[in-house]
Amino acid sequence: MEFGLPWPGAEVAREAEDAGITAFCTGDFVDNDAYEVLADMVANTRTAKVGTGIAYAFSRTPYAHASAIRTLHKKAPGRLFLGLGSGAYSINRDWFGVEADKPVARMRDLAGAVRAWLHAENGAKVEYEGPYYRVSARVQAPVLGRLDVPVLFAAFNKGMAAAAAGHADGLIGHGLFTDRWWRDIVRPATANAPEGFTEHGWLITAVDDEAPERAIRDARRMVGFYLTVKTYDPYVEHHGWTEEVERQRDAFRKGDIDGMAAAVTDEMLAEITVCGTTAEARAQLAKRQAEGSLARDLTYLAAPSFLTSDRRRATYARNSLALLEG
Repeated sequence: MEFGLPWPGAEVAREAEDAGITAFCTGDFVDNDAYEVLADMVANTRTAKVGTGIAYAFSRTPYAHASAIRTLHKKAPGRLFLGLGSGAYSINRDWFGVEADKPVARMRDLAGAVRAWLHAENGAKVEYEGPYYRVSARVQAPVLGRLDVPVLFAAFNKGMAAAAAGHADGLIGHGLFTDRWWRDIVRPATANAPEGFTEHGWLITAVDDEAPERAIRDARRMVGFYLTVKTYDPYVEHHGWTEEVERQRDAFRKGDIDGMAAAVTDEMLAEITVCGTTAEARAQLAKRQAEGSLARDLTYLAAPSFLTSDRRRATYARNSLALLEG
């Protein structure tokens, strides 16, 4: 297994590559454009894989996804990957103003259209016909040529995991994933994936020997914030955490962030995160690896992002490098 980081900035990235980090990823949000940050990653890394983990799939056309990857490939050939996530229905409707019904079918179709652009050869018409996307383009310039950039789906539930197995080169697991969720839900859905199919996954990681209680609190906040999303109700029910999560959501609705964090139980923290002192986190990480509750190929040691400053996230990223030693 290899380890990566969400993009921590150029200075920390140099230290991380030297320490053995093999990949960096970035995502989309209102103040964080995935491809803009990916360009920074390309410019400030040497050998690590770099990619989106994830870009909102439906907020851009297949052409826009592919052209961004083609542009950056020139400076990082062989190092890019494209992680796509469908996003919540309400985000697609209310933020992007796009149709997002049947997200699994749309993701399958989008991947086909993106690949039509990525695999396009010079002199050949770029064509694709699907239920949601259509491409019929003659590019009268010698700028194409096939790029075999891995396409990965962010897959939380069984349907999207199966779609990834059939239409992507791998999947990216959520930071909430536990041993039970990988074993019972995700891996059975990808059991028939072709050879070379890869698993990436996020792991909420907050390590600080000087302030371990703060690190644990930040990890609790991150878990609680994620679980306010009702999309994850099947996950909550599968783990038997319905009452605990309702307390978290009730506190969040009242603006009681400390109460939300306090409602995250020790069991949740142990099954989902790695946090505390370096020694504690090393033991937790070893346990997670032994039980198979991490992605098989690449795990991102992800600092909590909810109500944590850029400086604090950089501190957690640096501190997580100690987990790679030995």
